[in-house]
Amino acid sequence: MRILVTGATGNLGSSVIETLLKYLKPTEISALVRTVDDISQLESKKINVFKGNYDDVISLEKAMINVDSVLLISASDEGNRIKQHRNVIDSAKKVGVKNIAYTSRAMRNRETLAHQLMEEHFLTEDYIKSCGLNYVIFRNTLYMDVLPIFIGKHVFESGIFQPAGHGKVTYALRKEMGEAMANVLVKEGFKNKTYKFTNNEAYSFYDIATLLTELSGIKVNYTPVDKLTFQEKMRPTGIPESMLQKVIEFNTDIKNGQEDEITNNLEEKLGRKPTTLKDGLKILFGL
Repeated sequence: MRILVTGATGNLGSSVIETLLKYLKPTEISALVRTVDDISQLESKKINVFKGNYDDVISLEKAMINVDSVLLISASDEGNRIKQHRNVIDSAKKVGVKNIAYTSRAMRNRETLAHQLMEEHFLTEDYIKSCGLNYVIFRNTLYMDVLPIFIGKHVFESGIFQPAGHGKVTYALRKEMGEAMANVLVKEGFKNKTYKFTNNEAYSFYDIATLLTELSGIKVNYTPVDKLTFQEKMRPTGIPESMLQKVIEFNTDIKNGQEDEITNNLEEKLGRKPTTLKDGLKILFGL
């Protein structure tokens, strides 16, 4: 296998490459990065590093020369993500790449999504399935790593305040999902399969509050609120209106059960149980 990993210096891409290096020679791994600083981060690993981005088709094609497989790590939701993803897929097909993998999202039902940007993942999946390349799709659950940002750095003073009701999420650590993805790519290849990487249990904000209380010794409460109350509380913080709307849509999908589906795919491909929410919170909050 000769594989190109896009978004290679992000937390997910770094985890994938770290695991790939256990199985492949550095010369069999290529990385697409956006800046010169990103290149320096990977040079010490002796892998092939290319500067480029999803909008620069020439750079994509150059990075894919002598590559048989591409892992497309999804672009951010700022900009024309669908076009960027299609640039990567089309370039792979043009250059002669045989296999493509994609990092999608583990949502329960695309037809009832509140956060419409999540539909872009499914549209990318559709395009991959129609392109003629062998594929594997990784539908990843919401990263446990985002919880310190999601619930705020003042959680131990103000508690958790979200419009998610009793909704639950199968949070898992990004590093473990990257490890599992690399295991699949090397050991199983591209067999036109879709995996849902979730934890073995789904957790509500009530669960998060209870565990933070237990771990810190400081009482943390979760207060579920309606969307209007949440907006009124958040606007004085200066959060951009577009970002505020995204947060509300995320929470609405959580409330509606979009993020609570449990599978054993992650455990199977890790070869061990994923890190629990309690252990993850202990790491993420330094408790």
